Amino acid sequence: MARPDPNPDDIVIHKRPPATTPQARENQLISLAVDLAEEQIRSGKASSQVITHFLKLGTIREALEKEKLISENQLAKAKVEQMQASAKNEEIYKQALDAMRQYSGNGDPDDYNG
Repeated sequence: MARPDPNPDDIVIHKRPPATTPQARENQLISLAVDLAEEQIRSGKASSQVITHFLKLGTIREALEKEKLISENQLAKAKVEQMQASAKNEEIYKQALDAMRQYSGNGDPDDYNG
């Protein structure tokens, strides 16, 4: 025997456990908002702003902008890593020069007191 279609009034909303972090709470709220937008679109009750928002998400321009943001983020991370590596190399060069000065007898006179 076939099951009858559920009545919209009979739909059970599953409660999720409370979020433990602000990021998890934000993700829960985003999920609920997307679910609500989907429900509104399916029922034909979505506002023009909701429809326009989701239409824009499907455009090539949106995909390119997302790709550009990802590239910019990767570039920023690479710059940070390069600055950290440069600072580390500077410290290594300084230590090497200090060692050579001491080896040649031109080191800091305070190093010989003791």
